[in-house]
Amino acid sequence: MSTIKIHDKLFAVSITQNMIQEEIKRVAAEINRDYKNKRPLMIGVLNGSFMFVADLMKNLNIECNISFVKFSSYEGTETTGNINQLIGLTESIEGRDIIILEDIVDTGLTMHKMLETITPLNPKSIAIASLILKPARLKVPVYVKYSAFTIPDRFIVGYGLDYDGLGRNLPDIYDAVE
Repeated sequence: MSTIKIHDKLFAVSITQNMIQEEIKRVAAEINRDYKNKRPLMIGVLNGSFMFVADLMKNLNIECNISFVKFSSYEGTETTGNINQLIGLTESIEGRDIIILEDIVDTGLTMHKMLETITPLNPKSIAIASLILKPARLKVPVYVKYSAFTIPDRFIVGYGLDYDGLGRNLPDIYDAVE
């Protein structure tokens, strides 16, 4: 399926599931190397990161723990600019190496809020791993240490990313067709 329609928009495949899996393996290899003999806490940011988190975790061979948080900032295709924490951490992160796992870093506002939330909890270190990075959209500076794909400013769906609630289940990533 190379073109699909979700709500009022057409989308075309831009990143195949095979490309996604290859890049996730690369990111996992970097994390395995950097966190050898450590036990990081992976924190997945829901909802969008669930597929990335699952596939990344399958490729990690280090000891690690996993937890999830949920933030929301989108309505339709646009960010509202307001970040709402919906579900928070339940365990102590003091003295822990933290790797935040995100589906997409575009404006950087969610990551900024996440860092504001967890930095006062005194983790040993914090790194960000993202499936997608859109540097042209950043509104606040965010350092993403591990990124599977860096893309221009375009609206995408699939592989956990949605358009107004739909499209998360697609195995490929699709670009909106103008």
